[in-house]
Amino acid sequence: MKYLAIVTMFSMSLMAASPEVLQYMNDLSKTAKAENSAFNGFDAARGKEIFTSTHTGKQGKPMACTSCHTLNLANPGKNSLTGKVIEPLSPRANPQRLTSTKEVNKWLKRNFMDVYAREGSAQEKGDVLTYIMKN
Repeated sequence: MKYLAIVTMFSMSLMAASPEVLQYMNDLSKTAKAENSAFNGFDAARGKEIFTSTHTGKQGKPMACTSCHTLNLANPGKNSLTGKVIEPLSPRANPQRLTSTKEVNKWLKRNFMDVYAREGSAQEKGDVLTYIMKN
């Protein structure tokens, strides 16, 4: 019964995403398993670590996802380079978030390049999306 409650809570948190994005998450999971046989599912705690950790970004300056999106994903952010306001990342605060696989994939690719100066792995992308969906 305890495990059913945990699975139900996790499933409800993922309901913040569209069916299209949930399918994308499923595809990321399959890719992550193919890349690493020890893969055991996405983890919001790992996603938070990826999202909040600072790295030397593609412009050679310290950068984190929170440099633009802030620690509270329900709040608007601001692009640290252009000053442009960024709508809240949390799908609970901004229902337009996580509705289009094309948009999700585009921004994950771009933002991993900005912060990590490389594309994120399937597991990293899934972990970050899981973190965002839970916030």
